[in-house]
Amino acid sequence: MRLALGVEYDGSAFRGWQTQPGGNTVQDALEAALQQIAGVPVEVVCAGRTDAGVHATGQVVHFDPPVSRPLTAWVRGVNTFLPDAVAVRWVHPVGAVFHARFSAFGRCYRYVLINRPQRTGVWQGRAGWYHHPLDVDAMQRGASLLLGEHDFSAFRAAACQAKSPVKTVRRAEVRRVGDMIVFDFEAGAFLHHMVRNLVGSLVYVGQGKHPPEWMSSLLQSGDRRLAAPTFSAAGLYLVEVKYEPHWGLPVTSDILLPDSLGL
Repeated sequence: MRLALGVEYDGSAFRGWQTQPGGNTVQDALEAALQQIAGVPVEVVCAGRTDAGVHATGQVVHFDPPVSRPLTAWVRGVNTFLPDAVAVRWVHPVGAVFHARFSAFGRCYRYVLINRPQRTGVWQGRAGWYHHPLDVDAMQRGASLLLGEHDFSAFRAAACQAKSPVKTVRRAEVRRVGDMIVFDFEAGAFLHHMVRNLVGSLVYVGQGKHPPEWMSSLLQSGDRRLAAPTFSAAGLYLVEVKYEPHWGLPVTSDILLPDSLGL
């Protein structure tokens, strides 16, 4: 029997999701906790590998349990052995053909940016910060130009391993909630650093360094050197991975993020 898990984590103290030499990754922590319940090593596959400092409220993983345990053991039991910054939210049995990465048809990322003269204390490590006033209407006009299928080479990290830079963005929204600016993006998949690079360029638009139409010019150029620098990882969250309804996976949200507050 294959199981899917919903996982959330504060990525501030981790070196990213994926196991790597030197350890201290979210995958390392989760697999170590699963081994405590299974009694033998367990390998997991995730829907989206997040970078160092990036968070998740809606990460999904799958694994094939080597032993039979009550479903509650894979949530409450595993959480007993996880560090405080990582938690399993749910478990759901899935068929053997389910794949956390390849069965997904959409991924939703949110970037949370504090926009005020003073740096944040409460949101330190969990939100980006920009001290200059930003024009959210201009940023939204720029974001709307990202919708549809485009070559996103101008927003692609040099180390990106994706086979193609062409992606289809289904949602690109920017809104203000008090001192907070929230960016929401949805696509089937994203390039390495793509969301943080988009945020960086939209911030330039919001500051008036470029008009909203600059975003289209960047897409057409395909030149990463012309776009803004990569924005901080601190404010980026993987908030949802979308699957076909027949899998029956729960849809989770996080009360710390504005959508779930009704804002």
